[in-house]
Amino acid sequence: MIREVLLKLLWLYQKFFTLIGFGSCRYYPSCSEYARIHFENNSISSAFYHTFTRILRCNQLFDGGIEYPLLDKLSLKPTKIRVDSIKYWLVPNKKNRFHIIKNFSYKG
Repeated sequence: MIREVLLKLLWLYQKFFTLIGFGSCRYYPSCSEYARIHFENNSISSAFYHTFTRILRCNQLFDGGIEYPLLDKLSLKPTKIRVDSIKYWLVPNKKNRFHIIKNFSYKG
C-alpha cells in the first residue's frame, strides 16, 4: 500500500515537475528514475536511504556519472522469457548484489 502511494507520487513528479529542471541531474539514470527503481525492487527503508544519499550527491561538488541502482536480493523469477517481457536486466556486482539496468524494449 505505502509502496504504491510512493510510486504514484514519483510518477506524478516525473510526469509534471521533471520538465521544469530537465537535464539538471548529474547522474544517469536521473535521481527520480533511480528512486523509482529502488522503490520497485528493494525494501522501503533501503529505498529511502539510497534515494536520500543520491539526492545529497546530486550537486556541483560531485562529478556525477553513471550509477545504476543495486538490487538487495532476488525475489521474483520470470515465468516467460522474451526480450520484451523483461523489465530490468540484472548485472552481477562483486558484492553479491546486482546492478539494475532498465530494458528499453520492455512492453508492459
